[in-house]
Amino acid sequence: MEKLYHLLAKNKGLGASTLLILVWTYTGMDKLVRFEDSRKAFHNQTFPSELAELLSYTIPGVELLIALLLLFSVTRWWGYLGSVLLLTVFITYVGLIWVGAFPRVPCNCAGILESLGWAEHFWMNLICIGIGVLGLRLENSKIEKLEN
Repeated sequence: MEKLYHLLAKNKGLGASTLLILVWTYTGMDKLVRFEDSRKAFHNQTFPSELAELLSYTIPGVELLIALLLLFSVTRWWGYLGSVLLLTVFITYVGLIWVGAFPRVPCNCAGILESLGWAEHFWMNLICIGIGVLGLRLENSKIEKLEN
């Protein structure tokens, strides 16, 4: 029975990392491929122009870095942590937009994600946070087993 649990945990970890790798690679690459559109969308946000400029370069890089961290077992824990942290920032922003905290509601999401409403954005981000937390727990259990 214990072997079955380990097999399931290993496959769940692989599935969790694969899903997040796909999300981060898709969103990061889309922002780079459509860089001018993405940059304009950042400048259409409700924060200062200097911050928008900085974010237009750093967000795609961070998204791709997280995907890269999730690729390798030795850095996967950091990839899950980065996913949870960045998604928490995103979901907070989406939640504030959803409740009407900003005068306009711009979106700088990638490709097909632009067509989602704010509620769908919120729930999708929440699901991805759940996947990231699951991945962190599975990675922690692997570390604990190695230490024992």
